[in-house]
Amino acid sequence: MKVLGISASPRLKGNTNLLLREALAGATSAGAQVDYIRLCDLNISPCVECNSCYKTGRCRIEDDYQMVMSKLLEADRLIFATPIFFMAVCAQAKTLIDRCQCLWANKYVLNKSLITSGGLDRRAMVIAVGGSKSKKMFDSVRLTMKYYFDVLDMQYVANLFINKVDYCGQIKKHPSAMKEAYRLGCELVSSITPPPKKPIDVELT
Repeated sequence: MKVLGISASPRLKGNTNLLLREALAGATSAGAQVDYIRLCDLNISPCVECNSCYKTGRCRIEDDYQMVMSKLLEADRLIFATPIFFMAVCAQAKTLIDRCQCLWANKYVLNKSLITSGGLDRRAMVIAVGGSKSKKMFDSVRLTMKYYFDVLDMQYVANLFINKVDYCGQIKKHPSAMKEAYRLGCELVSSITPPPKKPIDVELT
């Protein structure tokens, strides 16, 4: 079982990143092989909407995206972690998501299968942290990730949403959040039941 953790947080010791590390620890405890990527350490340019992928199925921009894409396609499980900026995923997260337009083109324009080996039971969850008190803070994230995971041929199974947390490292004083991250990471790997019809929400304040 290969689990890929993607951190979109610009802060190395930020709340989102700390929760992702805890979720990956849970996955490791369940016997998974885990891989961690921090987007701020990579060179990934924005999509330029050239549409060349509509013909080739490949992104013509050569940078670190190709490495991330390979890991995305090889993973059995994905944990995608992003802070909330202006009620949406952060810029680092959105840049990666937009570059996956070539995967959308493969699937829906060229009608090619993305997954050529391994099992088809691929599942993903989201970790998102924001400082707002708004009850609608995670609405945009749900919709964005729903369509992103569809392109990746992954079942969207869970969300860990934390609001009213902002200062760097503040999540360490929120033991229930860390505990839930570990639990969900473990369950993402060890679950043998069919995926839920809609993502399970764990929302904490």
